[in-house]
Amino acid sequence: MGMTGTASAPAETFNYRVVRQFAIATVFWGIVGMAVGVLIAAQLIWPQLNFDIPWLTYGRLRPLHTNGVIFAFGGCGLFATSYYVVQRTCQARLFSEKLAAFTFWGWQLVLVGAVITLPMGFTSTKEYAELEWPLDILVVIVWVAYAIVFFGTIVKRRVKHIYVANWFFGSYILTIAILYLFNNLELPVSMWKSYSIYPGVQDAMVQWWYGHNAVGFFLTTSFLGMMYYFVPKQAGRPIYSYRLSIVHFWALAFTYMWAGPHHLLYTSLPDWTQSLGMAFSLILLAPSWGGMINGIMTLSGAWHKLRTDPILKFLVVSLSFYGMSTFEGSMMSIRTVNALSHYTDWTIGHVHSGALGWVAMITFGSLYYLIPRLYGREKMARPELVNLHFWLATLGVVLYIAAMWIAGVMQGLMWRATSEDGMLTYSFVEVVKATYPFYAIRLLGGLFFLTGVCLMGWNTWLTVRGQTGVNPKVPLETLDPRTPHPTAVPASA
Repeated sequence: MGMTGTASAPAETFNYRVVRQFAIATVFWGIVGMAVGVLIAAQLIWPQLNFDIPWLTYGRLRPLHTNGVIFAFGGCGLFATSYYVVQRTCQARLFSEKLAAFTFWGWQLVLVGAVITLPMGFTSTKEYAELEWPLDILVVIVWVAYAIVFFGTIVKRRVKHIYVANWFFGSYILTIAILYLFNNLELPVSMWKSYSIYPGVQDAMVQWWYGHNAVGFFLTTSFLGMMYYFVPKQAGRPIYSYRLSIVHFWALAFTYMWAGPHHLLYTSLPDWTQSLGMAFSLILLAPSWGGMINGIMTLSGAWHKLRTDPILKFLVVSLSFYGMSTFEGSMMSIRTVNALSHYTDWTIGHVHSGALGWVAMITFGSLYYLIPRLYGREKMARPELVNLHFWLATLGVVLYIAAMWIAGVMQGLMWRATSEDGMLTYSFVEVVKATYPFYAIRLLGGLFFLTGVCLMGWNTWLTVRGQTGVNPKVPLETLDPRTPHPTAVPASA
């Protein structure tokens, strides 16, 4: 890096170009992924909506939906925010412009490949790891480039301290790399077909070691990196407890890794492994709530801003859903609770409480903070639409998860009900019929949520249209990033 502020060498600027690209892609893929989700929710009520076209059947669109919202919407959001946060807190330009650009175009190629192959039925059949081996290889190449760019920026930082948000981002990058590599070890038998190298129950164990930690690191630890930067910034307050954030980080990173077996209770997995997963899932509640409390308490002295700041509403409500979802997940890992909840729509409600309430809401808040700044504007073109989006999203999530909770408990109770002679009281089709009204409520909630995302797309278009992207100069002063909002509290405090 050349000397800044001299006549011979112009001041270094942040690389916002790749952040802008990923931010816009996040909005685009959010609309696509959630639209597919609404379609398959409708198909569970009206199966004829597949129009007898194989590519539109539920079994093929469902993995497209999960990959679309997790790796397309969520992944692009993580690329955008991690690239932004690491530059701002390290006060250094991204390590390699070409590699950063490659991560964007490479990731989009992966996503387009998923959009083509999954509806065609090319799948490894593993949850959250459905992509076949050629796309797996491309994912690994892009991820290695991502790690080089991120950690390279950490190395060239101009401040001694590494702000805690970067700990969470760095942890998720490394952990997902290990998880993805080992879970996707497979033997190709053709261009678009492979088989796992693991046999039987070992394959299931490795899959849920990956699957639960995809939730734990791709959908939790990483988005906590967003929380630790954007909540203090938007609130104009330093993080409530920096010490708690470090304890939160290490406790979460250690505990999450052991919780995967709770997906395999009452299976052929050894009992001791199931019990280990259940025990660590219960322990996991402590660091999870520690992070939630740290984020919410950051608003101490700034609660009045919630009345007028829709971005802060997104961020705070996302933390509330984070706390609720982690509590629910720990409870559902208990064997006796799992006996009722597993294979029911209660699990679907739990997943979407975290996915829509936590992941999507904090992403929306972070993007509403980011997008205007990336284009040299003070706020979104239509601030009133941000507030409308918040209420649509919140109402949508509540309708969705409440319907699935009730449906799930009902299903579990009906499936286990027996008559005096020991016969099952209800046939399976009776359970499906009883679930219909709740599927309709879920569809309504999904429509509300999708409408909010479409509003965000429209608002984003109005905000960036005709605007030239900005790449601000890297500041000369070296502020302590532990107080991301430098005007709130001096670093010495």
